[in-house]
Amino acid sequence: MAKNHTRYIFSMGELKRKDNSIAFSNEKGNFYIPIQDTRELYCMNEISFNTKFLDFISKAGITLHLFNYHGNYSGTFYPKEQLISGDLSIKQSQAHIEKRITIAKAIIKAIAQNIHYTIYHYYRHGKEGVKPFLDWLKTQEQLLKKELSISQLLFIEGQIWHRFYDSFEHFLPKEFLMNKRVKRPPSNPMNALVSFGNSLLYTKTISALYQTHLNQAISFLHSPSEGRFSLSLDISEAFKPIIVYKTIFDLVGRKKLQVTKHFDSKLNYCLLNETGKKIFIDAYETRLNETFMHPKLKRKTSYKNALKLDGYKLIKAIIEGKEFMPFLLKEKQ
Repeated sequence: MAKNHTRYIFSMGELKRKDNSIAFSNEKGNFYIPIQDTRELYCMNEISFNTKFLDFISKAGITLHLFNYHGNYSGTFYPKEQLISGDLSIKQSQAHIEKRITIAKAIIKAIAQNIHYTIYHYYRHGKEGVKPFLDWLKTQEQLLKKELSISQLLFIEGQIWHRFYDSFEHFLPKEFLMNKRVKRPPSNPMNALVSFGNSLLYTKTISALYQTHLNQAISFLHSPSEGRFSLSLDISEAFKPIIVYKTIFDLVGRKKLQVTKHFDSKLNYCLLNETGKKIFIDAYETRLNETFMHPKLKRKTSYKNALKLDGYKLIKAIIEGKEFMPFLLKEKQ
């Protein structure tokens, strides 16, 4: 049976091996999770386990993502790196030195184009206030054709996201405006949604790239010193407008998420409550598993699989010298 299920645990409790299954125990009793079709486990609360359990899921090829009670990403445990290639790691390191600027530019270009495609939807439906932002995005694509340093590229990327957040005022209700991006702790409902969604996408990218031979410590746009999985930060960037923000805009626009019902506000921070997290994750998983016809593969694939395909595109860029272009929503590839 194909391992294709992602399972989320929201309650406090204990995970352990029970015969050939995963047992989750709490005050309500024991619940069993089959390992045959499980690829990822997300612990969204305080969960205890021991090394015997970790050894069990490692042998089963299951990745474990950990979040704390507040919804902040804590870390990932995945099976020992059987798929890491020393030869590719060397070539990936060489590419970081020789092709970093080119690959970083490609990532930022994809971010800009996917944001443009996402926001253009609102312009077509009468939200003319976004037009200056759409025009400005085009100028940034032209700017990327110049000789630029990594610090200059990071500044351009930061400006793109900053102006993207500012555009929300033209199509979102007032209570969901960003004001300014605050990550830890999130200062308002939109910051809470963005932080939660970005963390989910980041962990999904970790799992996708684990299936390739890429070394996730060697990145291009983000500094390799930023974290162990900095390459996952790179690959996830182009998918944020498609996966995270489209999910947010849909839930807010359809009033499936409401400030008074689905958020807890304490002092100067704001967090999704458990009900809000479940609503978001359900819509997020639906979006990830949505299929489309891939023009080059000539078959249907999902956005989740597109994450892994971007990993393979990067490998071709590293080994064969092909141009790397992350997934573009408009072209569906």
